[in-house]
Amino acid sequence: MTLTPTGLRFLGRRFPCVIGKGGIKHDKREGDGATPVGRHRIVGMMYRPDRLAAPTRWAEPIGISDLWSDDSADPSYNHLVQRPYQRSHEVMRRADPLYDLVLITDYNWPVATPGAGSAIFLHQWRRPGYPTEGCIAFAREHLHWIAKQLKPGTVVNVPDRLAD
Repeated sequence: MTLTPTGLRFLGRRFPCVIGKGGIKHDKREGDGATPVGRHRIVGMMYRPDRLAAPTRWAEPIGISDLWSDDSADPSYNHLVQRPYQRSHEVMRRADPLYDLVLITDYNWPVATPGAGSAIFLHQWRRPGYPTEGCIAFAREHLHWIAKQLKPGTVVNVPDRLAD
Protein backbone atom coordinates (compact mmCIF):
# COMPACT_ATOMS: atom_id res chain seq x y z
CA MET A 1 0.00 0.00 0.00
CA THR A 2 1.42 3.37 -1.01
CA LEU A 3 0.44 6.91 -0.14
CA THR A 4 0.22 9.13 -3.22
CA PRO A 5 -0.84 12.77 -3.73
CA THR A 6 -4.30 11.51 -4.75
CA GLY A 7 -4.88 8.89 -2.04
CA LEU A 8 -3.67 5.51 -0.85
CA ARG A 9 -3.09 2.80 -3.49
CA PHE A 10 -3.80 -0.75 -2.35
CA LEU A 11 -4.57 -3.91 -4.34
CA GLY A 12 -5.21 -2.02 -7.56
CA ARG A 13 -7.56 0.52 -5.98
CA ARG A 14 -7.09 4.11 -4.86
CA PHE A 15 -8.70 5.31 -1.65
CA PRO A 16 -9.10 8.99 -0.81
CA CYS A 17 -7.51 9.71 2.55
CA VAL A 18 -6.29 12.48 4.81
CA ILE A 19 -2.94 12.79 6.56
CA GLY A 20 -1.55 14.80 9.43
CA LYS A 21 -2.15 18.53 9.67
CA GLY A 22 1.65 18.94 9.84
CA GLY A 23 2.12 17.34 6.41
CA ILE A 24 4.57 14.54 5.72
CA LYS A 25 7.97 14.77 7.40
CA HIS A 26 11.25 12.93 7.75
CA ASP A 27 11.83 14.28 11.26
CA LYS A 28 8.53 13.45 12.95
CA ARG A 29 8.25 14.75 16.54
CA GLU A 30 5.62 14.14 19.20
CA GLY A 31 2.78 16.63 18.83
CA ASP A 32 3.83 18.08 15.44
CA GLY A 33 0.77 16.66 13.66
CA ALA A 34 2.93 15.22 10.88
CA THR A 35 2.66 11.88 9.12
CA PRO A 36 6.10 10.22 9.11
CA VAL A 37 7.93 9.24 5.93
CA GLY A 38 8.88 5.58 5.77
CA ARG A 39 7.82 2.01 5.29
CA HIS A 40 5.56 1.22 8.22
CA ARG A 41 4.22 -2.27 8.82
CA ILE A 42 0.74 -3.00 10.11
CA VAL A 43 1.40 -4.74 13.43
CA GLY A 44 -2.07 -4.75 14.93
CA MET A 45 -5.75 -4.20 14.37
CA MET A 46 -8.22 -3.17 17.05
CA TYR A 47 -11.98 -2.69 16.84
CA ARG A 48 -14.96 -1.68 18.98
CA PRO A 49 -16.84 -4.95 19.61
CA ASP A 50 -19.90 -3.01 20.80
CA ARG A 51 -20.11 -1.25 17.42
CA LEU A 52 -18.95 -3.79 14.81
CA ALA A 53 -17.98 -7.38 14.26
CA ALA A 54 -14.33 -8.37 14.13
CA PRO A 55 -13.16 -7.54 10.60
CA THR A 56 -10.54 -10.33 10.67
CA ARG A 57 -9.60 -13.22 12.92
CA TRP A 58 -6.45 -11.40 14.09
CA ALA A 59 -8.27 -8.20 15.15
CA GLU A 60 -8.31 -7.51 18.89
CA PRO A 61 -11.24 -5.87 20.69
CA ILE A 62 -10.75 -2.42 22.21
CA GLY A 63 -11.51 -2.68 25.91
CA ILE A 64 -13.01 0.02 28.10
CA SER A 65 -9.67 0.55 29.86
CA ASP A 66 -7.49 0.72 26.72
CA LEU A 67 -5.33 3.81 26.26
CA TRP A 68 -2.25 4.62 24.14
CA SER A 69 0.69 6.32 25.86
CA ASP A 70 1.94 9.50 24.17
CA ASP A 71 4.13 10.58 27.10
CA SER A 72 7.69 10.45 25.77
CA ALA A 73 9.09 10.24 29.33
CA ASP A 74 7.09 7.08 30.05
CA PRO A 75 8.67 3.61 29.66
CA SER A 76 5.37 2.61 27.97
CA TYR A 77 5.60 5.44 25.42
CA ASN A 78 3.91 4.52 22.11
CA HIS A 79 2.33 1.37 23.53
CA LEU A 80 -1.10 0.25 24.62
CA VAL A 81 -1.64 0.90 28.33
CA GLN A 82 -4.56 0.45 30.70
CA ARG A 83 -6.67 2.79 32.79
CA PRO A 84 -6.06 4.08 35.42
CA TYR A 85 -3.09 5.81 33.86
CA GLN A 86 -1.82 9.16 35.08
CA ARG A 87 0.45 10.11 32.17
CA SER A 88 -0.46 11.69 28.83
CA HIS A 89 -2.39 9.30 26.58
CA GLU A 90 -5.00 8.82 23.88
CA VAL A 91 -8.26 7.08 24.70
CA MET A 92 -8.75 4.12 22.38
CA ARG A 93 -12.46 3.64 23.16
CA ARG A 94 -13.66 7.02 21.90
CA ALA A 95 -17.19 8.43 21.96
CA ASP A 96 -16.91 9.33 18.25
CA PRO A 97 -16.39 6.62 15.58
CA LEU A 98 -12.80 7.56 14.59
CA TYR A 99 -11.26 4.58 16.42
CA ASP A 100 -14.04 2.04 15.91
CA LEU A 101 -11.46 0.28 13.72
CA VAL A 102 -7.75 1.05 14.11
CA LEU A 103 -4.82 -0.36 12.15
CA ILE A 104 -1.66 0.03 14.23
CA THR A 105 1.66 0.69 12.50
CA ASP A 106 5.16 -0.08 13.72
CA TYR A 107 6.24 3.56 13.44
CA ASN A 108 8.55 4.15 16.46
CA TRP A 109 7.52 0.76 17.84
CA PRO A 110 8.22 -1.61 19.61
CA VAL A 111 11.29 0.22 20.92
CA ALA A 112 10.21 3.85 20.99
CA THR A 113 12.59 6.77 20.69
CA PRO A 114 11.34 9.38 23.18
CA GLY A 115 9.74 12.35 21.42
CA ALA A 116 9.83 10.80 17.94
CA GLY A 117 6.05 10.45 17.73
CA SER A 118 3.42 7.96 18.77
CA ALA A 119 0.10 6.45 17.76
CA ILE A 120 0.53 6.46 13.99
CA PHE A 121 -2.63 4.60 13.02
CA LEU A 122 -4.88 4.11 10.03
CA HIS A 123 -8.40 4.96 11.12
CA GLN A 124 -11.70 6.52 10.06
CA TRP A 125 -11.71 10.20 9.08
CA ARG A 126 -13.94 12.90 10.53
CA ARG A 127 -14.80 14.03 7.02
CA PRO A 128 -13.02 14.45 3.68
CA GLY A 129 -10.26 17.05 3.85
CA TYR A 130 -10.13 17.22 7.67
CA PRO A 131 -6.54 16.40 8.69
CA THR A 132 -5.41 14.08 11.47
CA GLU A 133 -2.78 14.47 14.19
CA GLY A 134 -0.35 12.38 12.09
CA CYS A 135 -2.35 9.29 11.20
CA ILE A 136 -3.79 8.33 7.82
CA ALA A 137 -7.59 8.34 7.80
CA PHE A 138 -10.27 7.11 5.40
CA ALA A 139 -13.99 6.94 4.80
CA ARG A 140 -15.48 4.25 7.02
CA GLU A 141 -16.42 1.89 4.18
CA HIS A 142 -12.94 2.18 2.62
CA LEU A 143 -11.18 1.52 5.95
CA HIS A 144 -13.31 -1.57 6.52
CA TRP A 145 -12.59 -2.89 3.02
CA ILE A 146 -8.85 -2.31 3.48
CA ALA A 147 -8.87 -4.02 6.90
CA LYS A 148 -10.52 -7.15 5.52
CA GLN A 149 -7.80 -7.50 2.85
CA LEU A 150 -4.79 -6.89 5.11
CA LYS A 151 -2.41 -9.38 6.58
CA PRO A 152 -0.20 -8.62 9.57
CA GLY A 153 3.01 -7.08 8.27
CA THR A 154 1.43 -5.33 5.28
CA VAL A 155 3.58 -2.29 4.50
CA VAL A 156 2.27 1.26 4.36
CA ASN A 157 4.73 3.16 2.20
CA VAL A 158 4.85 6.91 2.86
CA PRO A 159 7.33 8.11 0.23
CA ASP A 160 9.73 10.96 0.87
CA ARG A 161 8.83 12.61 -2.43
CA LEU A 162 5.70 13.82 -0.64
CA ALA A 163 7.71 15.21 2.29
CA ASP A 164 8.49 18.82 3.15
